[in-house]
Amino acid sequence: MTGAMIGLFLSTGLLLAVAGWTRARRPTLDQRLLPYVRDVHPYAPAAQLPTNVVGAVFGPSARKAGDLVGEVLGGSASVSRRLVRLGSTSTLEEFRVRQIIWGCVGFGAGGAISGLLWTIRTTSAPILLVVCGLGLVIGVLWCDNHLSGLVRKREAQLQAEFPVVADLMALAVAAGESPVAGLERVMRVCHGELSNELGRVLADIRTGTAMAHAFDDLAARTGVSSIARFAEGLAIAVERGTPLVDVLHAQAADVREAGRRELMEVGGRKEIAMMIPVVFLILPVTVVFAFFPGYIGLHLTSGM
Repeated sequence: MTGAMIGLFLSTGLLLAVAGWTRARRPTLDQRLLPYVRDVHPYAPAAQLPTNVVGAVFGPSARKAGDLVGEVLGGSASVSRRLVRLGSTSTLEEFRVRQIIWGCVGFGAGGAISGLLWTIRTTSAPILLVVCGLGLVIGVLWCDNHLSGLVRKREAQLQAEFPVVADLMALAVAAGESPVAGLERVMRVCHGELSNELGRVLADIRTGTAMAHAFDDLAARTGVSSIARFAEGLAIAVERGTPLVDVLHAQAADVREAGRRELMEVGGRKEIAMMIPVVFLILPVTVVFAFFPGYIGLHLTSGM
């Protein structure tokens, strides 16, 4: 076993050295051109040179493996959309590399389970390989599911913050402030995911983007329908000069009413689940308390 491990490490090191030498000997077209177009190329930050030894050694292989995972699984547009909805600065390439890391962790867990099975029951090799492959697949899919969970959690926070932000915006506009000044006031008193999104809108407006286009961009990158309607309503109100106060109050009231309806629907779906502790915990205890004194009385009477 010691000789096998030494041979594995030696062969792996030699392969990495040969691959690195080959890669350094013949740089790609991107590596030759990026130093000259780094300031204007839209994908230059994602393709810049690594800053540490680990990135230099394993970065190209991880990126190739990530591209392979993207080709096999597909859904690159869906992943990019979810990253935008999450407000993350990570690129699609970085997410694919993260999927590879999660897959390696799952493969390692599958290898550990396979080792236990081999030690305890001497399971056949094909079954052990299937267990390792399942660990790899589960790790890759778990990373994608984790991203979806983060997106749902963030959108729930946006939905919860929206009525307060809309009411504050309506109060600021009703007091005579402009929409931009109202956004600045909301940014000073609110903290959360929605205030961060409004901060991005305010930054776009300050850099010269028209207010209607900035709110249209907010509607395009959010996955919450109420916030998308809020942004579209603000954009239309700014363009056509319609009163903003009524629009904001109406949208806040609609969101609160939608929240009440959703709570009632969740309560209706959870009605059976809520009956489980009543039937299996509270009801038996109540029956015991009701009949136990009578049982004791009958026992004493029969003893006499």
